[in-house]
Amino acid sequence: MILLQIMTETTGTEPVNQSLSIIELALAGGFMMIPIVLLSVVAIYIFVERFLTINKANQDPAAFMGKVKEQVLKGDINGAKMLCAQTDTPIARMIEKGISRIGSPLKNIEASIENVAKIEIFKLEKNLSTLATISGSAPMMGFLGTVIGMVQAFIAISQQEGSVSPKLLSSGIYTAMITTVAGLIVGIIAYLAYNYLVSRVQKVIHKMEYTSIDFVDLLQEPR
Repeated sequence: MILLQIMTETTGTEPVNQSLSIIELALAGGFMMIPIVLLSVVAIYIFVERFLTINKANQDPAAFMGKVKEQVLKGDINGAKMLCAQTDTPIARMIEKGISRIGSPLKNIEASIENVAKIEIFKLEKNLSTLATISGSAPMMGFLGTVIGMVQAFIAISQQEGSVSPKLLSSGIYTAMITTVAGLIVGIIAYLAYNYLVSRVQKVIHKMEYTSIDFVDLLQEPR
């Protein structure tokens, strides 16, 4: 277990190392650690859930589109639809909608594909805004916890009669700073996770755009 070594005063002349675990430090941070910990749990859940969803959608569509082209060129529209229905990806759902509109004007087919694409992109970006909010709110909660802790420390100091013990002052300050450290850690990790997922979504969107253009070109090929 990672330990933080804290120098504390003793009755003797030599300082002694007192080890505090991560859990003990979290408990020392006070009640503001509760929302920070909850935000970290939510951020981890969103990242894992979105990563799995986006990774599933980020499949290479080359093999899928090859089979679709083969079915469409043969005139087997039902077979092409069945192939799309059996493939659980945003690209497959876009192409399925386009296939179902074959026979309509090309602009109507393009519009129907675009509408499905917007819905699929919305699904891919689900909860990403929450992750971005966590990346900004966690540090602010940490700062708030630090301010509250500093106020409590100075109140305790003001109630002391005579000289103020350096131990009392230092312990109050490090306890207050724990929430800032925790909030920054959660915020930085959530920020990095958000940007990583956004970059992954952009890759999926690029594949969707490329595939939709490829499908429209297929419909314009002479038979």
